[in-house]
Amino acid sequence: MEHLTDIIVILIVAAVIGAICFYLWRQKKKGVKCIGCPYAKECSGKCGCNNGEENN
Repeated sequence: MEHLTDIIVILIVAAVIGAICFYLWRQKKKGVKCIGCPYAKECSGKCGCNNGEENN
């Protein structure tokens, strides 16, 4: 029974990590430069999240 619990926990963690990666990929595809930044699409590094560098 312990192995079943381990497998379930591993599957849940893998699903969460997969969902995070999918979200980040979608946001980058939409053109968001600083994901999580309050300025998101308009961010040019002014907030310090990009160290003043623009990624083209």
